[in-house]
Amino acid sequence: MPHHQKQALKKKPIARQKTVKSSYKLPCVLRSLLTTWQREDDIIPAGSRRRVSTAEKQYRTTRQTDNPVMFLRSVLRHLGRRPPGTLRTPIRTLASNSREVPALTRDRYQAQRGAFSELCDEDVAVFRGILGGPDSSRVLTGPDEVQGYNIDYLRSVRGYGRVVLKPRTTAEVAELMRYCNERRLAVCPQGGNTGLVGGSVPVFDEVVLSLQLMDTVERIDEYSGIVVCQAGCVLASLEEKVGAHGLIMPLDLGAKGSCHIGGNVSTNAGGLRLVRYGNLHGSVLGVEAVTAEGRVLDLMSNFKKDNTGYHLKHLFIGSEGTLGIITRLSIFCPTASRSVNIAFLGLRSYDDVKQTFLAAKRGLGEILSSCEMIDAPSLDSCTRFFNLQSPIEKYPFYMLIETSGSDAGHDEEKLTRFLEQSMEKGLVEDGTVTGEPTKMKNIWKLRELIADSLLSDGYCFKYDLSLPLDHFYEIVLAVRERVGEHAINVTGYGHIGDSNLHLNVSCARFTPEIYALLEPFVYEYTSRLRGSVSAEHGIGFLKRKYLHYSKQAEPLRLMRQMKQLLDPNGILNPYKVLPPETPTKESAGH
Repeated sequence: MPHHQKQALKKKPIARQKTVKSSYKLPCVLRSLLTTWQREDDIIPAGSRRRVSTAEKQYRTTRQTDNPVMFLRSVLRHLGRRPPGTLRTPIRTLASNSREVPALTRDRYQAQRGAFSELCDEDVAVFRGILGGPDSSRVLTGPDEVQGYNIDYLRSVRGYGRVVLKPRTTAEVAELMRYCNERRLAVCPQGGNTGLVGGSVPVFDEVVLSLQLMDTVERIDEYSGIVVCQAGCVLASLEEKVGAHGLIMPLDLGAKGSCHIGGNVSTNAGGLRLVRYGNLHGSVLGVEAVTAEGRVLDLMSNFKKDNTGYHLKHLFIGSEGTLGIITRLSIFCPTASRSVNIAFLGLRSYDDVKQTFLAAKRGLGEILSSCEMIDAPSLDSCTRFFNLQSPIEKYPFYMLIETSGSDAGHDEEKLTRFLEQSMEKGLVEDGTVTGEPTKMKNIWKLRELIADSLLSDGYCFKYDLSLPLDHFYEIVLAVRERVGEHAINVTGYGHIGDSNLHLNVSCARFTPEIYALLEPFVYEYTSRLRGSVSAEHGIGFLKRKYLHYSKQAEPLRLMRQMKQLLDPNGILNPYKVLPPETPTKESAGH
């Protein structure tokens, strides 16, 4: 943006504000504070009646000031005194049932079934005996009952498993696995089925072992912050329960209303708080897991310090149910912050985004809890499909920055200084700041609902990549040029705080033509930058043949040896994570 245009923007008058004599002005942020907080829930459908906002009332009591910086501080101080609340409520629901049923995975991806046994009536009778008798409702066999367990959230893969099992205890899981291993029946463990790489549904006719009923929270220790629970606990429910004890879950996802904590751990899910609390390899203190042979491994720990031999828990964190089924876990939950604020900012270029992130790290330090980037097509898709309204004007890029701390005054001072300096340098063009729980929740919707909104175009190819920040957004432009009119939308958003880009290519329907344009191009591009082909979603079925773009031959050989040791018959989540034994022509050169 030309310098003279930036200067003109900075001089834009603020609604109802007294002429400012200070040599330094913050009109964009102040204008947003005055005009976008229009009612209790901030982001409103277009056309709603306007009411006098809290920010305007605050403005009327402080309008005599000649210093806009002092005005911003007064508003932040006012918001900072509000009690914290639940910032985000469950967002994602598996409403994809109304979309087209996908082709069978074996047909769409030309997959070959392994040498496993086929399910028979005698097997079902044994399952019923283990799970409560011949009339057990925990064994599902009806076609309509099992279909939802065979289709993934994206509708990109579909299996044809004939039975769904729902154990309640680790002992039941172990007995089921012992039988399946003896019979050579392949098993697909499943949590909330919110995965995006085809890892949680059958590829062929695997037995689905659902952990939905294993949802007991066994213990919450508010002194140590350690929570012990079964793997089937829904993340949002767990967040609510630990919140009642003054704690917070160390991870937060857009799918929190449906995903299970066991699935989160099995895929080493990242999410919105990773920049503050790190990944689950650090937060999870212990797990209980059942191997393919039905052995129960008690790797639980109630302490952050436990140096007693090999840390075998790490084998099951991120292995996506291929080495064992996590049935229980203990996880460290930090103390919930008493002061939380969100800034939603508009920026002119990706370079400004990158520089603003660096300024946030340096200026906000220990209170920075989330840092997200959204491009204009992503936000447009979200606001259009869900009939939402952005709290600021349109810009090529947006950032959502969250701070969390224990001292409202201290946090306010840091946030104010960061905004002042960012606008003074011309990095941030516009923005809004709030500490009110409902407003924060609704601003988060603009980020969390993007994934669902893009599915409304028909079909969406989703890529979850780790890339160097200097080249973070370039792949979006490269893919946009490559697919051209084949795509409805090519967008990029994600966790810039941990170098994780979500690249989305939406189209009317899956076609071999657009699939061939995207893969392996996206993974080759990522590999050239020494990035990761999977930042947080896992490998599952859809990425297994591309794993070699991030892992060399020797690590892959060791992974296969570990699989053979823990699952000698290969029945646990087959066709997932590990690439085929015989390398393809594509993989031979990598």
